[in-house]
Amino acid sequence: MTNISADTRIPFPCHLVYATYRDKLNDLIPYMHNVRSVQIKSRREENGKVYTINEWHGGGEIPAAARAILSEDMLSWTEYNTWDESNLTLEWQIKTHAFTEAVHCGGKNQFIAEGDTTLIQSRGAMSIDPHQMKGVPWFLTGTIAHVVEDFLGKKIEPNLLQMSEGVRHFLEQATKNRSL
Repeated sequence: MTNISADTRIPFPCHLVYATYRDKLNDLIPYMHNVRSVQIKSRREENGKVYTINEWHGGGEIPAAARAILSEDMLSWTEYNTWDESNLTLEWQIKTHAFTEAVHCGGKNQFIAEGDTTLIQSRGAMSIDPHQMKGVPWFLTGTIAHVVEDFLGKKIEPNLLQMSEGVRHFLEQATKNRSL
């Protein structure tokens, strides 16, 4: 299992940062270099919570050692989110488009006000069940599971940090445009 942990601070008020993450996803894509596109599949509000499903298509190079095992599908995933504004949290679960049954990934982001700055604490975990890797010879599943987990583990935390940077840049640009 790989633990996911990323903390970032954005110099804007907490409710604004939270709403930007939740509601301005497509506006953030230009600031995220490892993302080619995001398609919002669904959004519904119920009992004070917002539920979203987004399909992500990442970019970046698959390492040479992993190319024989991994495909472009490893750079695409569907994210299931529950946004709870009452406690400024986001619970997320990711389903990869490759090895869907084998990869388990999820976590929670907490948005914490620190004056006019927002601390975002992202915590999660990812594990891969080698026995659920369909289409892979049994004697390779352990090795492949390790390669896939290593590859994905090195992508998730930087993507969380990059998204926070995107939110910061987006809000700075929006503030600058309003002051002109």
